[in-house]
Amino acid sequence: MQVLVYGAGQLAQMMYLAGVPLGIDVQAVDVGSETVVHPVSKQPLDMSLMQAIEAADALTVEFEHVPEHLLEEAAKSGKLMPGIETILVGADRVREKHLLDTLKVANCPHQVVTDLAQLDDCVATLGERLIIKASRDGYDGYGQWRLTDASALEALKAQLSSLDLTAVPLVVEQMLDFDRELSIIGIRSKSGEIKVYPLAENLHHQGQLHVSVAPATDISDELTEQAQQIFTTLAEGMDYVGVLAVELFQCGDKLLVNELAPRVHNSGHWTLTGAITSQFDNHLRAVCGLPLGDTVELGPSAMVNVIGCTGFSRDLLSIPGCHLHWYGKTVRGKRKMGHINVTADSYQELGNKLAELAQTLPEEAFPKLAKEAKRLQRV
Repeated sequence: MQVLVYGAGQLAQMMYLAGVPLGIDVQAVDVGSETVVHPVSKQPLDMSLMQAIEAADALTVEFEHVPEHLLEEAAKSGKLMPGIETILVGADRVREKHLLDTLKVANCPHQVVTDLAQLDDCVATLGERLIIKASRDGYDGYGQWRLTDASALEALKAQLSSLDLTAVPLVVEQMLDFDRELSIIGIRSKSGEIKVYPLAENLHHQGQLHVSVAPATDISDELTEQAQQIFTTLAEGMDYVGVLAVELFQCGDKLLVNELAPRVHNSGHWTLTGAITSQFDNHLRAVCGLPLGDTVELGPSAMVNVIGCTGFSRDLLSIPGCHLHWYGKTVRGKRKMGHINVTADSYQELGNKLAELAQTLPEEAFPKLAKEAKRLQRV
């Protein structure tokens, strides 16, 4: 079997590695050059994009921001999973909010802004504490602005004045005092079978995910059921095939959807070593029409992103249950260079291992790690 992935980054690489034992050959598309490449070496393959599309059993994506003309060409093959409309939802916050509201899935109170004058009404309706997001091309904290006091509104308008809001509207959300950020990763097969992984708790710094812990601590049966129902509503409502990630805010006993990612997701990387079947394995199974794998966790796990640095000792590999996944990128600020997975038999043991891991890493590049280790040691 052959799968063609649009995007040639680390997610395509991890899909390739998951495909090898399944006998699935994964190829990648460098969407900038529209060249078919090997997902690990990034070397061009001796075939055109059209030849790769024709030879593939399934087409899929590793990120949402694939140029639309490429998605349209892929959709014509009838092999693109998830479908083009779903991928476009993940790339456009206006479409995303429309989908959530149409399916009656709870999300942050919001307004769509196509003219800066509308921001006055946003303050009047949603309050003076707002998060303003570009509807397209924003990720990892980019394309976002905050308003914490109405007195700063005019200065914010001046800051945004160069934007073309007709082409790229803003989504203005009420800034919520949520308890924590969670995510649910699940899979839906071609036949409609759904499986989900345990909820993960996600710790962010400057808009980027730094640490995920799964299963999340202190999760009630009611909260789990609510998250699973949200996933099912979305997956069935979109006739989805593949892995879907749903980022959530927990506000007391209620979950609100923050964002959707129609693909394998950073907060699911813990499944590589912490679950019976990884998200990458299950995504390939789904798009290839194979039986889905078990999503049960093997024990408490943590995923630690390596962001913008390479300067640390590989002695961390001596920690039992610690695995390094390196992406082979050139280092630059805020770039995800790799991740570290840690598995344990209990949350306390996981906390101890993370505390040991923190001793081998530069604190400035891993600002959430030591505090999370201490929290888990007390669970």
